Amino acid sequence: MTRTKLAFGPPEVVVERRPDGVMLARSPHPLGSYPRVATDWLDHWAKVAPERVFLAERGRESWRKVTYAEARAAARSVAQALIDRSLSVERPVAVLSGNSVDHALVGLGAMTAGVPYAPVSAPYSLVAKDFAKLKAIIALLTPGLAFVDDGAPFAAAIKAAVPTDVEILATANPPPTHRAMTLDAILTTTAGAEVDRAQAKVGPDTIAKLLFTSGSTGTPKGVINTHRMMTSNQAMLRGVNPSYAAEPPVLIDWLPWSHTFGGNNNFNLVLANGGSFFIDEGRPLPGAIEATVRNLSEISPTVYYNVPRGFEMLLPYLQADRELRRSLFARLQAFCYAGAALAPHVRAGYERLGLETVGEIVPMVTSFGSTETGPSAISVTERARDPGVIGVPNPGVEVKLVPNAGKLEARVKSPSVTPGYWREPRLTEAAFDEEGFYKFGDALRFADENDPERGFLFDGRVAEDFKLATGTWVSVGPLRAKFVAHCAPYVTDVVVTGHDRDDAAALVIPNLAACRELADPPSGEAAPAEILSCQGVRETFAGLLKTFNAAAGGSSGRFARLILMDDPPSLDTGEITDKGSVNQRAVLTRRAAMVDELYAPKPSPRIIG
Repeated sequence: MTRTKLAFGPPEVVVERRPDGVMLARSPHPLGSYPRVATDWLDHWAKVAPERVFLAERGRESWRKVTYAEARAAARSVAQALIDRSLSVERPVAVLSGNSVDHALVGLGAMTAGVPYAPVSAPYSLVAKDFAKLKAIIALLTPGLAFVDDGAPFAAAIKAAVPTDVEILATANPPPTHRAMTLDAILTTTAGAEVDRAQAKVGPDTIAKLLFTSGSTGTPKGVINTHRMMTSNQAMLRGVNPSYAAEPPVLIDWLPWSHTFGGNNNFNLVLANGGSFFIDEGRPLPGAIEATVRNLSEISPTVYYNVPRGFEMLLPYLQADRELRRSLFARLQAFCYAGAALAPHVRAGYERLGLETVGEIVPMVTSFGSTETGPSAISVTERARDPGVIGVPNPGVEVKLVPNAGKLEARVKSPSVTPGYWREPRLTEAAFDEEGFYKFGDALRFADENDPERGFLFDGRVAEDFKLATGTWVSVGPLRAKFVAHCAPYVTDVVVTGHDRDDAAALVIPNLAACRELADPPSGEAAPAEILSCQGVRETFAGLLKTFNAAAGGSSGRFARLILMDDPPSLDTGEITDKGSVNQRAVLTRRAAMVDELYAPKPSPRIIG
């Protein structure tokens, strides 16, 4: 295998400064051309490279592979079946199960027919106990059909949340509670002229899919994703990293398609450029990362996407296995991460592995965006990729920076920005300012105010920041990143507390594997609480807290005390998203008693500081 080196797009940034302090930043380079609709990609590659593998997933004995020609034929059969059932924008398709070849075929079929589809986070059906979020999504969506790979594990969720007049489409084990059809039966449907007529009516502003936000502050919101959003965003990616299209991309990826990172950025990168998408059944979780290791030993990606936690968990496997390193780096252009900051020791570890394996550092890059922006809005360049830098505006993107509480609140306008939220006109109106810029709710700042081409730094979420009782603002995002970096490798993340309190404190999510090495005597199979209560662990964290605070300056940059969490944040309760990132607000709400413990007049034995 040969490696294509990562190529970056132009670094230039134009900044307009208004008298009121507002700044507008954009690339001076125009956005490249892009197709009218996303299914044009499928039609193109089915004609140009019909036998090339498009989708693959691991079966019991081997990989199940689907070519572009096969995928197009299947999508057209699905489209015909949806047309026969009179599905429409008012009666869309809900996909309840996770990433799979069949999930992709159903989604592509829906887009071919001009019927929106909504990939719903699988844990809402499989992990949740009351199905509250699933019920809210189904009520808002009013689907005409719901798809699951295997009806058996979804039976309780379907019975609880899906109306009985909604047909269930299943690869296997259709539930007995609803009218149901197997996907195999659907795929025997012959696509007729109705499919061609329906597809001809699909345009750039047609709704392709609805992606539901995590709902950390309430009911999930359905973000409208049009075809223009998806196709223009891929044109942006081609502009910022032209090497991605220099050869058909190969991905081995687990990121959930119910989120924009996996479902739009990654999936569409493969589809737009005629690549191959290998579905990784692994996850960055104990007992699940091993599947990712196995897959990476067989599949050499051209780009490897993950969240910071995933990179951290994978690192020791790579360090211990030379052949695994060779497979991963064989044709790798770049590592790409999103969702949180990457710890310095993790970045350094991958840089060392690159030097040892292929004789050079393979870049670790990131970008900035949201479900509402398709997702990418800001990407790194050759000049703007220092650690912590998120990049500069993509071609076709204009970033507006508005002074807000001592920060610069980021807003954005581009062809890949959503027109709004599904059936939520008030939320839609509130999401945009008077000039039509979408309001991220995040703050950015220039890495170098005198040189905008050095890029932006993430400066926290405006909604997460809070004031201490003294009136001092605490900027949560930067404070988290600094503390995690300072405490590497012993900390995975930190939840910042202190709203209306005298000082900031922290609920620390420890890296138990690293902390176990500090336990004296060696802890073996000791429980988390036993490990974290060991003298060696507590002394190490006390020392780290002291040195962190000594360099912090004022009260807004230091922690008065901390607790090491022996009960990690839970996916079931919404404290962890599907991507593995920590939902600060959900943790603070669920762990209110622990927050009170941090500020109790008499410190508990768990308090450090």
